[in-house]
Amino acid sequence: MNLPGPSPSNLEHAHMLANKWMNASKLAELVKTEGLPHHHLTDDRLVYKKGKFSAIEEQQLRTAIETFKATRGLTDDQILEIIFQRNEKGKDNTFWSEITTAVPQRPIIAVYHHVRRAFHPKKQQGKWTPEEDILLKQAVIDLGQQWEKVSERVGRMSSDCRDRYRNHIANRELRVTGPWSKEEEDELTRIVTEMTIQQGKDLDNDVFWGIVSDRMGNRRGRQQCRIKWTDSLSKTVKNEGQKPRWSPQDAYILVHKVDSLKVRDDTEIDWKTLPDPDWNLWSAHSLQRRWLTMKRSIKGYEDMTHQEIMDILRVKKAHLPPAAASIRRRKVTSAESVDDLESVIDPDLVKDNGNVLEAGPSEAVSTT
Repeated sequence: MNLPGPSPSNLEHAHMLANKWMNASKLAELVKTEGLPHHHLTDDRLVYKKGKFSAIEEQQLRTAIETFKATRGLTDDQILEIIFQRNEKGKDNTFWSEITTAVPQRPIIAVYHHVRRAFHPKKQQGKWTPEEDILLKQAVIDLGQQWEKVSERVGRMSSDCRDRYRNHIANRELRVTGPWSKEEEDELTRIVTEMTIQQGKDLDNDVFWGIVSDRMGNRRGRQQCRIKWTDSLSKTVKNEGQKPRWSPQDAYILVHKVDSLKVRDDTEIDWKTLPDPDWNLWSAHSLQRRWLTMKRSIKGYEDMTHQEIMDILRVKKAHLPPAAASIRRRKVTSAESVDDLESVIDPDLVKDNGNVLEAGPSEAVSTT
């Protein structure tokens, strides 16, 4: 299947991204010093993408890897040897540059780490066992947070070891689970606003959750703090202390914003870019979950293209509806079941864990 990627706005920049190994801080410094913002397509500006790779990008990379293998007569094992070259200085730059050109707005370092995660032999090993947790904890005591070395000892991917340790092992003896108290919510709100609003930063996107957890005495983990804030407290703070309700008008706005992006697949959407000064109550994760609910309300959506789904939703949400009567809803405090939202009652209601939620996701994803 031929999946054409977006044309790079500047061939020199595309060549640089595919050949120069720049980490995130170097790219950020380049943007800062030269005023070259990402995600804005102009002829004289650097364009690069961050965040999750889309389904189309995944396919483009796999096609590029297959092409590299076929043109050089390599085996699957030889490709894996190239991908997982133990000596960092021995990386096959030709391989990495060539496959990076398949996703021209991605830096080579991002492609390198993404492909190594996607093809890792220890990927998808299931739930962590208590024995693995003990092994992980001891490995970090012995080796520190050198995740590649920890990975070799534990037998899990380095990123899995890192996330498991940060979110579930570190400070476990202090961790509180279950519903948040009013005092905890107030404390989290105070800490986040001090770190963002009072410093002129964004409430949702400029928060370091590890620091937030530390300032809460590690009673709540970084993941707990992030989910509680982005899916529950953030919109209340933005709405002057009143918890807002998702409305048909919000659904209308969301559909037409997604339509305006002209993406080939909804996995390409950077949900953080959707809010604007006049419509900013909802976090990126809440918007993504609302979109999933609307999409899954369409019979047979699994076999449709994004454009076909968009055509249906554009007609259903063609007109801005009048203000709707409020719908009674039950509070849901967990977002962990986002990938299991499959049972749809109607376009604006979805059942999750036995509770009926208005217009899709709860305001109750994950990671760093």
